[in-house]
Amino acid sequence: MPALVAAVFLFGLATASAQMSSANNQNVANENLTNENLLVALPEGYKIDFQQRTGNMLISEMVPVAQTVHDWTEMVTVQVFHDLKVTPEQFKARIDKEGPAACAGIESHPIAQGDENGYSYIVWLQSCPLNKAMGRPEITWFKAIAGNDSFYVVQLAFKAWPSKEQITSWMQYLGSVRVCDSRLPERSCPRHSSSAPATQSKTSVPITAAAAAVSAAAAAAHR
Repeated sequence: MPALVAAVFLFGLATASAQMSSANNQNVANENLTNENLLVALPEGYKIDFQQRTGNMLISEMVPVAQTVHDWTEMVTVQVFHDLKVTPEQFKARIDKEGPAACAGIESHPIAQGDENGYSYIVWLQSCPLNKAMGRPEITWFKAIAGNDSFYVVQLAFKAWPSKEQITSWMQYLGSVRVCDSRLPERSCPRHSSSAPATQSKTSVPITAAAAAVSAAAAAAHR
């Protein structure tokens, strides 16, 4: 189960400069969370194995501690696109359009969408029977959130279908991912970054239920 550790990684875009910080198992004071931030936790048993900023895009890849970004079975990827002005639906359409070039027979399954803490979001599942580059299947859940300053995407990728219990647990993780803004009282950032209060989302239960049902059906169709 991808239990949330106390460290919460904060992907903040302050003006034109992307900044990311780790709590390192210590509480982060609210004043450290300035402007718009993406709150996303490092899953238990995971490490950050790759980080890079290219132009207006910041990427971070997390894998189990015994794996690397070059040899993995499951991976969490976080991307922050500064000044990208698209809707979550438009971003999904772009990803779905590019999918067949990398994978013949790729399928896309919508899971949930709506408004969360004042920001629109969408969650969907993309299943690839055989990724051309990897020579193996790849199953990926996406959560895309349209912020005011930036656009945020969190991906959960697997090289084999997770169990129903794992899917439920991971969807709780996706449900906890959210955006906050210290400048807007109604969307304020948490005072501390301890695991539960800082990362819980009101939408985690419906995302979990929908994802488990859609994912179980998709998995059964490919087994």
